[in-house]
Amino acid sequence: MSALSMARSLLLPSSSRPCRLLKVALLCAALLPAGPALAGLPEGMGSPWVTLATGLAMMLAVAGGIYLLLLRQQLARLQAQLSAPGSSVALVGEAAPECVGASEEGPDRYFRLAAEAGHGVEGWINLEGRLYWVNQLVELYTGYSAQEVLAADFIDLLVYERDRRYCRDQIRQALEGGVQAEFELRIVTKAGSSLWMACHWQPIRNESGMLLGLRVSMNDIQARKEAEYKLLESVAALRRAQALSEHYLRRSNEERSRLSALLDVVRMGILFMDADRRVVFCNRALYDIWRMPPGESFVGVRDAVLQQYVMPFLEEPVVYQRHIAAVLEHRAPSEPFEIHFKDGRVITDFSRVVPGPEGTRPIGRMWVFEDVTEQRRVAEQLMRLAERDPLTNLFNRRRFHEELERMLADGRRHHEEVGLLAIDLDGFKPVNDRFGHQAGDEVLVGLSNAVLAVVRRNEMFFRMGGDEFAILVPSASAQELSELARRVCVCIAGMHFTFGGDSVFVTASIGIAIGPHHDNDGERLIGAADRAMYVAKASGGNCWELARESRSERLV
Repeated sequence: MSALSMARSLLLPSSSRPCRLLKVALLCAALLPAGPALAGLPEGMGSPWVTLATGLAMMLAVAGGIYLLLLRQQLARLQAQLSAPGSSVALVGEAAPECVGASEEGPDRYFRLAAEAGHGVEGWINLEGRLYWVNQLVELYTGYSAQEVLAADFIDLLVYERDRRYCRDQIRQALEGGVQAEFELRIVTKAGSSLWMACHWQPIRNESGMLLGLRVSMNDIQARKEAEYKLLESVAALRRAQALSEHYLRRSNEERSRLSALLDVVRMGILFMDADRRVVFCNRALYDIWRMPPGESFVGVRDAVLQQYVMPFLEEPVVYQRHIAAVLEHRAPSEPFEIHFKDGRVITDFSRVVPGPEGTRPIGRMWVFEDVTEQRRVAEQLMRLAERDPLTNLFNRRRFHEELERMLADGRRHHEEVGLLAIDLDGFKPVNDRFGHQAGDEVLVGLSNAVLAVVRRNEMFFRMGGDEFAILVPSASAQELSELARRVCVCIAGMHFTFGGDSVFVTASIGIAIGPHHDNDGERLIGAADRAMYVAKASGGNCWELARESRSERLV
């Protein structure tokens, strides 16, 4: 071995300290034969030790220059290959990755130095798909040492069970195609937890372009995956909320449609006004009640415009405006109010505030309109049937007792007298028996109409049943009642009826009682008037008789 090659081998990196000492010894042995060449030096410098030191210095200088030159060339090549965009890592040298036990003086030293300086797991997969080398950071991420990972099948040891087949397919495709690939998989740590890693396979080639293996770069993306999962959960929650909102909206629209259909078949007009007094909804019955054109929509119209539209139909528009103003001043539900139309219809309205959800600010007001014209007509008819005689249309016995009690109570309160005239017809039964009930009914109707023309407005005329009648007079004296009885007797006696060519007539016997002069109880006052009437009938009829004073007053 030449001295130059010995120096080069000495200065190149070696695997152990003993090897370095051995190389130094060999170098010294190589320099000993150079002693004679130095014989021409001065005598003082002819010492063997001086000769050895001088030769060693010269050799070290030469070897250092050669080493620096080679190192600069190697680093320049490696920097050029790593800085080339999109290029594969080309490891220059003759050593192959299959030589697992090769000396670190091989060309893969620089790859290892770069991989150890990285921030992720770096490794080298050979052409058989096995892990040839891995850096020490694998223990930080997985808990397994580099020796444990290299000693086992790294896929079975580290890769999550469901991702193993996928990982092997990626390695096979990368080795067959010689192209780089990126994907994500899960690894299992020594503690049993899973960790997401981003993998990057990059082919490693030599200077001739031959594929030596794959460079494996794995970076921790667990935080990113957790953020993605949270984001996906948030998106899923938002989608569920959106679906639920759409479901509720659809249900709300369906309920609104059902409610609208229900309100359209209701015979009452319904009007919803919002907080700004604009029409929000009105059903079909409202259009019919207010005689609105069917094709015209009032949604969004203010209440003032709506009032101007309906006022021409009312008998008393000013009264109705005052009613609306009074209702709007209060939040309490309004009392039913009757609206009289010019066409004779009677409409009642009712209004109340629509509260907001959970007692918040009111969202508007609801108005309900009902056409009660037919109800009023039926009620009046029923009232007539209950209070009036169906033949003569006079007030009947039931109404007589109600009015008698009312007038007696008013008389006691105001210290006024109440007059009662009990009337019984003379000669009516022969007419009824001879000419029939139809003739008798004609006589009763004729007499009723005639006597109605005689009594005053404050006097009430009743048919008690059969041919019996009565008159109630408030605030009357005995003289006024006697005058009224005289007029009634004259009126009835002056009427003549013709049936079958025969002229017939009837008269009346009248008894007069005054409350509380004769009695302050209704039934006893009626009894006093009846007794006076029988006295007049016993006197021949066609006259009147004033009742005697009550027994209690005679005892006094």
